[in-house]
Amino acid sequence: MSEAQRIQELRALKIIAESLNQANDLQSMLSGVLEELLRVTGLQTGWIYLIDEKGSYTLTAAFNLPEALIKDNKKPMCQGGCWCLDQYKDGRLKRASNIIECKRLEDAVKYDTGDTGDITHHATVPLRAGEEKFGLLNVASPKKTHFSDSELALLESVAFQIGTALKRIRLAENEQHLLVLAERNRLARDLHDSVNQLLFSLMLTARGTKELTDNPQIKEMLTYMQELSQEALSEMRALIWQLRPEGLENGLVSALMNYGKVLGMEIDCEVKGVIDLPTHIEECLWRIGQEAFNNCKKHAGIREAMLRIVVEKKQVIFEIEDRGAGFSVHESKEIPSLGLRSMKERSEALGGCLSVWSELGQGTKVRIEMPVKREENR
Repeated sequence: MSEAQRIQELRALKIIAESLNQANDLQSMLSGVLEELLRVTGLQTGWIYLIDEKGSYTLTAAFNLPEALIKDNKKPMCQGGCWCLDQYKDGRLKRASNIIECKRLEDAVKYDTGDTGDITHHATVPLRAGEEKFGLLNVASPKKTHFSDSELALLESVAFQIGTALKRIRLAENEQHLLVLAERNRLARDLHDSVNQLLFSLMLTARGTKELTDNPQIKEMLTYMQELSQEALSEMRALIWQLRPEGLENGLVSALMNYGKVLGMEIDCEVKGVIDLPTHIEECLWRIGQEAFNNCKKHAGIREAMLRIVVEKKQVIFEIEDRGAGFSVHESKEIPSLGLRSMKERSEALGGCLSVWSELGQGTKVRIEMPVKREENR
């Protein structure tokens, strides 16, 4: 490598590093970095996949893809598997790989779906920071079947910078999440100290005023005010619990049992296995349990429910069941209500699945199966 080329690469690394450190919008950041990398290396095309813990991938950035790969809004790039993804998922891809034949381009040639621009192979580099993996950086050019050691070293340097930036963004998102939780806790304290106390005072005032009159109409109105105040007080207490999961530090089971008491419900509990769940899974199940208990109170027509938790090595099974009114839906059908959809979305966000069984007059059962990785459960 000539001195001029080396200087150009160092300048490119500097520009890329500055872009990664300043940007907060993930897609525009990766698109800009990819374009700058291709400019300095003289390569024609490239794309970046971000890959989650379940192995699902997203095409987050792409530049100058050949015709065969951009058809139908880049559909060939966004579905199916390929060899670089397979190697990434099974742990074989640890460093920059010199050349990998592109299955997507081979399929394009095989099924004559468009011009491939004479691109048949690509280099692929894992995006990582330490032991954490985030996705893949792929680059290619027409008729290029070999990458030099210096080219691979540059690709690895850029991939490491991208991985570090992705980790920074995730840490910033976690910090923002903690700030949101702190604000929710503050709001819960304010509600408890102000509105909650006012409702309690209103209820006591209505009850006391009834003793000062013999007028039956006034007594009836005051009784109605007292009942409304009591109901509002119960709703406010439940809202405060939703904002701030008091007791969750004592464990998921304890928190849910106490929440059931707040709602005026009797909860039977059955636990199998050691309850030692990661914080994010514990909070997710806490929110799902809240919604399930609220549904039971509002719609089941009874105040009893059953909570079952089974913790195994690789998953937790979480069930809430009642013997109340039920409704006409089976787990094979579409989730019917906003509350149930919210529970479904919460569970799927952490790789879990939700099923609902219900029959009119026979009650309802909500079941969540959620994976727990060994390293999470330490």
